[in-house]
Amino acid sequence: MLASKLKLTTAIVAATLTAGAALADDVYGPYPVTLKGYDGDKTNSVSYSGQVARHVLHDSLKKLAGKGDGGNNAEALEAMMLAYFDGSDTDLEIVAPVSKDGFPVKQATLNEISSGKNISGKFYKGAMLAWPGNHSGVDVAREFISYAAASEKGYDAVNGYDWGQLISKFTLGAMAYNQAVDNYLDEKLEADNKPNNKAYKDGAYYTGKEHSWDEAFGYFGAAAHSVNLSAEQNYAIAKGKDLASADANGDGVVDLKTEYVFGPAYYAADADKAGTNYMSTIFSAFRDGRALITSANGEALTDAQRDQLKAYAATIETNWEKVIAEAVFKYAGSVYKDIDKLKEGADDAAVRTYAKHWGELKGFSMALQSGKNNLGATAFDMNWLIGFGPAMLDGKMVSDIDADGNFVRGREMSLDDYQTAMLKVQGLMVEAFGVEARKNDMIGSLEALANKLGTTESAESD
Repeated sequence: MLASKLKLTTAIVAATLTAGAALADDVYGPYPVTLKGYDGDKTNSVSYSGQVARHVLHDSLKKLAGKGDGGNNAEALEAMMLAYFDGSDTDLEIVAPVSKDGFPVKQATLNEISSGKNISGKFYKGAMLAWPGNHSGVDVAREFISYAAASEKGYDAVNGYDWGQLISKFTLGAMAYNQAVDNYLDEKLEADNKPNNKAYKDGAYYTGKEHSWDEAFGYFGAAAHSVNLSAEQNYAIAKGKDLASADANGDGVVDLKTEYVFGPAYYAADADKAGTNYMSTIFSAFRDGRALITSANGEALTDAQRDQLKAYAATIETNWEKVIAEAVFKYAGSVYKDIDKLKEGADDAAVRTYAKHWGELKGFSMALQSGKNNLGATAFDMNWLIGFGPAMLDGKMVSDIDADGNFVRGREMSLDDYQTAMLKVQGLMVEAFGVEARKNDMIGSLEALANKLGTTESAESD
């Protein structure tokens, strides 16, 4: 039985590798079981359900961040949010994404995807200097959760915080991006770490390298068939729309394990709507890397194979980093535009939108600092320009947090000056990361704004 299975496996692999150009249209998996000595009934070695479960935990946590009533339910809400952050012994309800009219979702609880998963155990634990206190990334996330639970619908109107956005965008980097590029596509590609000629763990039906690569793909969050969809279709799926594009197997429901598009892949698609090709580049590198691992047929990878795999990993890392930088660029532009509206008339809705976009900007700037690369001066400049909070209408912004957890508003910044800072953030993303989509590009406004401020200063001096 085993011999016949291995012959079939070899034939499948050969067919895959001789497909040549057709690979460009292939989905991620299924890939045959190549583990030597396996005699079970599994025929597909792909497995990344744990990563999908963590994406769902993230989406649910973001949704819960907006459930605060200003303090009365703070204790209960924080406990609930921490259950999604730290994991739970109970089978948690999926808060998001859930079924909606015209877009039915197959799973309703976490255990239908994978049990025993959490976010905190896979969260960036290095110091996060973009937030007051010099705390670890995971501790900063806990602070965000606590503030969100005590807030009114996840919003701090005084300091300009949208806690749901801060939690979400930071997590997309500190969990998904960090785990993929600084773990599975890094040390786990070394010869003696999760080797391909051994099971990933006792009882597994996949090899060490197969599963490590799959887990990294799972953190990217693409649907298994995303490469065959347009940027607009991938974007719509993440928004809970376009069932026809999502439902690859035609069973009438969206399987979160393989047919949904989660955060990192969603933002790749968002950038690609402007003409870039991040999704196809990242997806193709994942798929081609997996085909390479499969071609080893359960043998240890050669140095040449691992070198090629590391080249695929470098492509993924570079483009994923650029996707996050594109988001920083985009939301710096959004904040700039919001300030224009605030200067025309600052009603509550305008301030709320400003806080939302700033939360996305700040969260992604923190996500960008959660990878394996030390951004050095780029991180320092970005953190100073964006600050610990947005410039508010009274010309002040958060500069610190005191021992009791209260925000200290000790930095002064006019709205005009903060707009200039946003343009400098956009310029930094171009210079440091070579962003290409450049959504909400306001860099052209820098000269006009500088001239305006220079004229004003000249008039005042006269």
